[in-house]
Amino acid sequence: MINTNNNKKAVSLDVEYKHPTKEDGAAMWELVTQSTLDTNSSYKYILMSEYFDETCVVAKQNNKVVGFITAFIPPKKQDTIFIWQVGVDASQRGKGIASQMLHFLMQSDACENIKYVEATITPTNRASQSLFERLAREYNTNIHSSSFFTKELFPGPDHEEELKFVVGPIVK
Repeated sequence: MINTNNNKKAVSLDVEYKHPTKEDGAAMWELVTQSTLDTNSSYKYILMSEYFDETCVVAKQNNKVVGFITAFIPPKKQDTIFIWQVGVDASQRGKGIASQMLHFLMQSDACENIKYVEATITPTNRASQSLFERLAREYNTNIHSSSFFTKELFPGPDHEEELKFVVGPIVK
């Protein structure tokens, strides 16, 4: 269960959900380097925490980042939030932290007019697919997936295609 407080902070058990500050960026990057997520530069996480803080979330336990979401509202789709990355520390997986972060984000002021949630997910990433399928069920709405970024777009042979998942329309 999540308890919101002026859309600025939420607490669930011993995990606190809030929008990040630029000081959280390095910890977000560290979490990524210990996972299977695509590693972006540390600068990306600091930048997202500074300029897109209202569309990003960190989950903290004992003041340590144990999860995060980086997201933004595309300029050409003001009713959509694009979820760039969802990361949860390996020791915290299976506790619902990713779902709680998504709900915190959707309840925030920045998402007041959001009707659709988009994300790209590789075909083999069933955990992420399940996260967004669950979001669709919880909002009693649709989810669609389609080919989006084909394998040929990526340099080198190691990147799978990215499917685009769209959840919505969302009625709050």
